Amino acid sequence: MHKAIRDANRCPSHPGAALNDIIPATGKNKTEIAKLLGISRQHLYDIIGERKPVSPEVAARLGKGFGNGAEIWLRMQASYDAWHAERDVDVSNIPIIRAA
Repeated sequence: MHKAIRDANRCPSHPGAALNDIIPATGKNKTEIAKLLGISRQHLYDIIGERKPVSPEVAARLGKGFGNGAEIWLRMQASYDAWHAERDVDVSNIPIIRAA
């Protein structure tokens, strides 16, 4: 079995980037997709533009709409958020806490 190795310095893709690749393959435009998902066109555009995260509610809609489940969308968002947090949050004064 081959395990994928990702460069730790490379930011994981935002779920909006995946949507931007998937939507054209559906043959539908973004307005149609937003309507089918039950979200506003602007909300979809904000996710695709990586200005908004994919919430659990939107992940459920994407998972149902694209048939791949909410979890994949939430994992993408969590990876993206964690990568940024590890670089943006100052944790230098926090000690490593070990079990006694």
